[in-house]
Amino acid sequence: MQPKEGQRRRGDALEQAILDAAWTELLEGGYSSFTMEAVAKRAGTSRPVLARRWPSRADLVVAAIAHYNKHNPIEVPELGSVRAELILILQKLSEYSTKTMIKVLLTMSDYFAETNSSIADLRKKVVGDSKFQEVIRRGVARGELDPSKLTPRISSLPLDLLRHEVLMTHRPVSNELIVEIVDTIFLPLTAINSAD
Repeated sequence: MQPKEGQRRRGDALEQAILDAAWTELLEGGYSSFTMEAVAKRAGTSRPVLARRWPSRADLVVAAIAHYNKHNPIEVPELGSVRAELILILQKLSEYSTKTMIKVLLTMSDYFAETNSSIADLRKKVVGDSKFQEVIRRGVARGELDPSKLTPRISSLPLDLLRHEVLMTHRPVSNELIVEIVDTIFLPLTAINSAD
């Protein structure tokens, strides 16, 4: 959005405009077409203003993705059941991923080559406190999940399976498959056995 004539944005307002413009450029053209000049033009500012905050286009892309994630959080209310919460968050993540993140990630090969990094490295930079892990913590606190069974690999298994399916198909994951991931894979590995 261009500022009105004679109106100069500064601080947070300018940064938000730049990050919004960067996200739109990334979503529309991918990383290979992403330039600081195009972002500056879309944001109604100049390239030196961008360069003072982000030294490279890779830095700006990371900031834009983090900004988008921060302003489009996935929330899962307390439902009283880890199963219900897991199914809900996987449904929301599936929809979110197919609408935006997979589209962006599929254009990021140049970014990964430039920065000598991976999707996992990028994820660490742009994802804040995981809402998925919050659901897991609730399940442990309610006595539904056994913390001794929640190794890092098993804890990430539902997300890994969801991501794999989305990357392979470029489509939202069906509710049936999400229920299968939760009921036949994750909960049997992690639930507290009532006979224990």
